[in-house]
Formats: sequence, C-alpha cells, structure tokens
Amino acid sequence: MTDRRTFLKSAGLFTAALPLLGRATAAEPASRPAPPETFGPERGLLFDAADVPRIRANLEAPRFRDLRAILFPADMAVPMRFLRDEIRMENLIQDFAHARQLLESAAFAYALTHDAAQLALAKLALQRVCEYARWDYFLEGGQHTIGLQRASEATIACVLALDWLGDTLTSAERATVEHNVVTKGAPACYLSLYGMKYPDRVRGWTQDPREHMPFKMDMRRWPLILNATNLKVIPTCGLGYAAILLHGRHAEAEKWLNLARQSARAFSTMYGLDGAYDEGAGYWGYTTTHLILFAEALYRRTGVDDRRLINYPGTVRYALCMAMPTLGAPPPVADPKKPYDATPHGGLDPARDVVNFSDSGLALDVSIAPWVGHTDADPVSNYVAQNIGGMRQLHAAIWYRPDAPVQVPGPELNDVHLSNDLVISRTGWAAEDCVVAFRSGGPANHEHADRNSVIFKAYGERLFHDPARAAYVTSSPRWLLRLTEAHTAVLINGKGHQYHDGSEGTNSSWASARVTDFHTGPGWMRVTSDATDAYQLVNPGVIGVERTLVYLKPDVLLVLDRVRLKDTPATVQMRYQVFNDDSHGSVTASAGGFAITRPHATLAATVHSAGAVTVRADKLALPAEEGVQPFAEVGSAGALAHEILTVATAQKAGGVHGGLAVSREGTGWHVRGSHNGRAVAVLITAAGEGPPDVVVERSA
Repeated sequence: MTDRRTFLKSAGLFTAALPLLGRATAAEPASRPAPPETFGPERGLLFDAADVPRIRANLEAPRFRDLRAILFPADMAVPMRFLRDEIRMENLIQDFAHARQLLESAAFAYALTHDAAQLALAKLALQRVCEYARWDYFLEGGQHTIGLQRASEATIACVLALDWLGDTLTSAERATVEHNVVTKGAPACYLSLYGMKYPDRVRGWTQDPREHMPFKMDMRRWPLILNATNLKVIPTCGLGYAAILLHGRHAEAEKWLNLARQSARAFSTMYGLDGAYDEGAGYWGYTTTHLILFAEALYRRTGVDDRRLINYPGTVRYALCMAMPTLGAPPPVADPKKPYDATPHGGLDPARDVVNFSDSGLALDVSIAPWVGHTDADPVSNYVAQNIGGMRQLHAAIWYRPDAPVQVPGPELNDVHLSNDLVISRTGWAAEDCVVAFRSGGPANHEHADRNSVIFKAYGERLFHDPARAAYVTSSPRWLLRLTEAHTAVLINGKGHQYHDGSEGTNSSWASARVTDFHTGPGWMRVTSDATDAYQLVNPGVIGVERTLVYLKPDVLLVLDRVRLKDTPATVQMRYQVFNDDSHGSVTASAGGFAITRPHATLAATVHSAGAVTVRADKLALPAEEGVQPFAEVGSAGALAHEILTVATAQKAGGVHGGLAVSREGTGWHVRGSHNGRAVAVLITAAGEGPPDVVVERSA
C-alpha cells in the first residue's frame, strides 16, 4: 500500500477514455467460489432491467407505503424549490445530506418509471451535489477532507445515479460526476479508512471550521475510536463503490478496492458470531445495509463474493429479538429541527418500536432482511421482511420477494442471551405481547450509562422505560437522558456508574457488566447480571452490585437488587422510569410500592427489603420544553449491605391486579399468590456472593 502523500498526489489521475474491465482481478481469492453467473459492467449495481416490474409491484404493496411516499412525493415542486432556491452551498450537515437523499431517491424512481419530473429532479440534485466545494466536514492535518459520512454517502449516491440514469446523462455530465467522485469522494473515504488502519500515521483529525458546526468534539482519538463503529463501514462502502465504478480507468482504483475489502473484513469482527451488534438496532440497520450494498455490487460487477463476512441470518435474528412493537399513535416531537439536541432524530413509532438500549433508534428498520432471505435461502429472514418492523430504505424494494418461503420464529427465540450479554425474554412479537429486556454487557459506541437497566413492555405499553432521543452533545439538557439516573437502574448515594464526559462524542465508556446466570423453563426466565466493576469506577468502596430478574410469563416480573460496600455505608436508589413522551404516562407512590398507568396497561409493584426503604414519585430535572419524564424511586437507607425485592404485575387497562404475598424466610424471599388466573410460587435465596438460587415452584 502506498503512503498517504503518494495517494494524495495521484488522486487527480483520471483517464475517462479507458473502458471498465469486464471482470475485476481480485487482490486475493474470493471468499467463496461464485456460482455460474454473468458478471461485468452490463450488470446493474443492484438490479437489472428485468427486475424492474417486480420492484414496481413491490412498491405497490402496503408494506412499502412509507417508502412509496418518499420516492413519489405528492408535490415535486417542494424538492425542486429546495435544490434550486433554498439550498445552502456551504452547509453539509443538513442541506448537502438532503440533496444527496433527493438524488438517490429521484434517480431510483426514474429508473423504475422513466418519469420526466423525476429525471429533472435527479439531474438537478446531481448538479447541486457536484457543485459543493467539498463533500465532508472533517479534516486531516487541517487540510485534507476525510469522508466519515457525507462524502461516503455522496459517493455511493453518485455511483448509483450513474447506473440508474444511464443514457439520459451526456458524456460530459458523466465525466463531471466521475471527476467529483475521484477528487471529492474517493480521496476522503480513503483517508478515513487509511487513518483507522494506521492511526499512528494520522496528522490529526479535526472539525472543518468552514462548516460552523453547533458542537465541538475532541477528535484526537477518533482514528482509534471510529475503527470499531458504524463510521468505518460507510467510507468502506463509499470507497468500494468508487473502485467498482472506475476499475481499469483510474490508477488508484485497484488500491481503493483492496482497502475497502480489507476494511469490510476487519469490521466484520464487530458482529458477534450470533450476529449481535453492539451499537444497537438503529445503527445495526445503517451499518449492515452498507456492508451489503458493497458486497452485492462487488459480486454483481466482478463475481468476487464477500457476502458471507458475517452471520447474516444470525444478525437478522438479532434485529428480530430487538423488535418490540407497542400500541398508540406516534408521540409528537418537540423540535425536530434541532438535529444534535437529540439522537436519533424524529419520534418513536409504536408499530415499529424497538428495544432501545443506548442510541438504538426509535423504529426498527429491517430493509436488509429480504436480501438475507434470498441470498442465504433463510425463511426466517423472509418472515422478518414481511412482518417485523418497517422497510424505508429503497434497497428493500429491490430485494423484497413477496412469494419467498417464510418460517415463523420458533420458541428458541423467545428467550435469548446474546453474545453481547443482552438478555431478552418475550411471549411473542405482536404489540399486545410482553417483553422483558435486560442490559448487561460491556461498553459500546453510542451507549448510555445503563448497565443492569430493564425494559418491561406488556399489553402494548412500555411500563419500565428506557429514555428515547438522548442528546448527542453535552450542551443539551437531554444529555441527562444518557446517564444512569434516567434509566430503570440502580444509583449508589444518588450516583450512577462510570460514564464519559462527552468531549469525544458518544464513544464507549469503561463500564462493564456481565451475565452470571441465565436459565429458562416452562413459562419463566431468570437472569443475573453483575455490574460491580462499572460502579467501582465511581465508588471504590463498592464490592458488589448485582441485579436478578425472574420473569413469570406473561406479566409478572421480580427484580432483586443486591448492593454491598466494603467499609463505608451508602444509600441505594432503584429507579423505574415511566414512558411519557405522549403525556399519557403517570406514576404514584405509596409506603410499600408504586403504580404506573398507561392508556392500554397498568403496572402495580410492591417493594420489600431486609432494611428500611422509602418509595417516592418524581420526574427528571429537564426543562419544561423537553417534556416530563416521571419515575418511581425506591430508596434504601444507608448501610453496608442492601437487598431489595420489587414484585411487579402488569395488567390490561381496566383489569384488576392479583394478589402476591411476599415473605422473608431465612435468607430467601418467597413470593406466593396468583395474577390473571395463574398461580405463582417462587423462592429466591440470596446467600453470600454469586447469583441467588431461584426455584420456580409454580407459574401456570
């Protein structure tokens, strides 16, 4: 691999007259032999002309209602006016991104319909994208643009537009686009990947002062930090697309392809062997889509098959496990025009709700599922494509096959302990089904300070909640939503576990927890997670922080918290957050418990302890314009050892909660009674260190 200086000097080499090679020569053997098939420049990057009728039929299906509205807007004058009169040519964060999105969607719509209005929109968007002086807002050495996101996405969009607009572009227009890819796209993507591969050779990454960003980040460690995040995959795909477009016609194209493939392979280790992904379901979709876009185009154009770098059927099952649809209408978003005050942007979509630990998103998108179903002949992925979450990415319409064989997820997916130490237990995937999700595990990009936090969804409602739309930057009040105190988790002396200060972005902390026990049986699940290490980083006197869940399906949840300190007594607080983004959530407290009310379901909890406890209802310290975030807090008086059991039942709105009696028997807790006609008898014995013994005597 040549050094960076040589690359920069050669980036302008471009000989448009040389033809594309019919088949690229791989720098190394393909991942596996390709089946007999035609490859080469006559193939579309993602689809061929023969696929168009199928894709158009897909877009007519109800499953693609949202995507259809994006591709075929009711008023084409609005995007044309933006591109012609309103676009700010110095603004990349918002306006350049919007122009790129319009380019991609309009070019795709034209390829399907040959609509003259879509062609005009696509050409104007392509012109505007190319008119930008630079394609990203980060620099290396204060001079050279690095392409972490905008340049990568623009390169992909331009290459796809060349493919989809075809002969409607003149040779001069094509040459202009290719020149921009060579000078503004590929070099920026290459520098970002080169810097992540060789961080010791980077001459400093910084924000480009010309962008006037609303936040400041310390980027000195970003070449190391981003190497394990989604922002490695986007330039990987961008550089790969530039290489595929210009292979044989640009002196650097072979090198671009080599680095892109190396980067994809290196990043594939960020997925667990089971397909689990640490950055959460929202970033999972964005990241995995770009891995697939690169692998699919590479395969179609060259026959080189890198489509098995990760466990794709497993990663679709990971997304399936994250699905948590709820009832109700999407709640309003206070100010959606403030893009960095909250992430992800937009509002929660109940029908596509998701287990949202960290910045996991507000609506599950499974646009890759039909590709996996077809490529891996996986009927469970086909089921996901037809029934779970949503599909708003245009690529989903390309890959979807409504007649593909489907398989309903089996009971083995009802209780999962993922490789990243997330535990999810459920009764099914309908909005009325019940889900318990438990956040153990280690640090991750885009994480919150949420070790041992819990989500409990029952009868269509989030009853124990994890906050949505936390701030991306510390200057926003919504940064609070990233901290332990805003989660259904434990505080010691009113403080959460270790978390970073946000100066480097939403990068990983040092906080870790680990699942020490996980078992299931007929109608029940139990799990214990030890988060001692995470809390010791704040309070060295902590010698034990352990949470055990006993879930009696569908609607009884026992939460046992044990906290131990070495020699200085401390108070302990257990917070239970209430979903109130729609202003329909409330909580009340009593001496022995608390109650949570939502429109479709309620929760009743009693609290039991070996020591003195108090229960109160409160709300997070956020400005009024950010909404009311209520919670119940169970407080345990100062001591060296704490053991608190919370017994919660969920019920449909208007229903009556059963009676569960709790008694202390030696070192154990006995829970007996009935709820919704099901008998409950559980013994939890917590003696000494390690996970408690749990005996489910009866839950039926």
